[in-house]
Amino acid sequence: MRNLRVSDAEREHVVELLQRAIGHGMLDLDEFSERTDTALGARTRGELNSVLVDLPGLRHEDAVPAAGAASPAWTGGQPDDPWIDRPTGRRVELKGVGSTLVRRGRWRVPTDMLVRNKYGETKLDFSSAEFTSKAVHVELDTKWGSVNLIVPEQASVDLNGIDELKWSTLTDKTDSTRAAGTPRIVVTGRVVGGSMTVRYPRRSWLA
Repeated sequence: MRNLRVSDAEREHVVELLQRAIGHGMLDLDEFSERTDTALGARTRGELNSVLVDLPGLRHEDAVPAAGAASPAWTGGQPDDPWIDRPTGRRVELKGVGSTLVRRGRWRVPTDMLVRNKYGETKLDFSSAEFTSKAVHVELDTKWGSVNLIVPEQASVDLNGIDELKWSTLTDKTDSTRAAGTPRIVVTGRVVGGSMTVRYPRRSWLA
């Protein structure tokens, strides 16, 4: 089982778990970045498990640990998972230089995020995400790149806290002034030398 190939969805799920770990102070930013790179480049179950084996509470009944590991890793969101439905209560920082920072699918959204990215693309897709609170704060510090936020149609977006928009374009395709929307995504910070787009998920022409 350790040599079974893994899918993109499995890689992204492990990155979500690493996000939870950094929110609980179990990893520092450098460790998070290193393990995320390893997870996204993993080809087999053993390689993917290797970034989680020393983090308590992360497991899956079908997972087989990498060689030399003391215990299996992974989580399928079991009912006794100590992190299930528990807000982190801490700021999670995503950082990149010349990189593509992407969060999509079923990922757990922290209540407070700081996104730093230079010369790269940032894409936060909240459409299928798991929110831990009714309000989310996203602080941006991006330069010379694009920022794309995809929000659920029932959500509201507050962009009034963006205090610096220099040599950049901001396109809001949502009803961001709708006060009753939940969750409420409050965006602050700065976007320099790039573009920012806020939109709802694209609808399938088959719908």
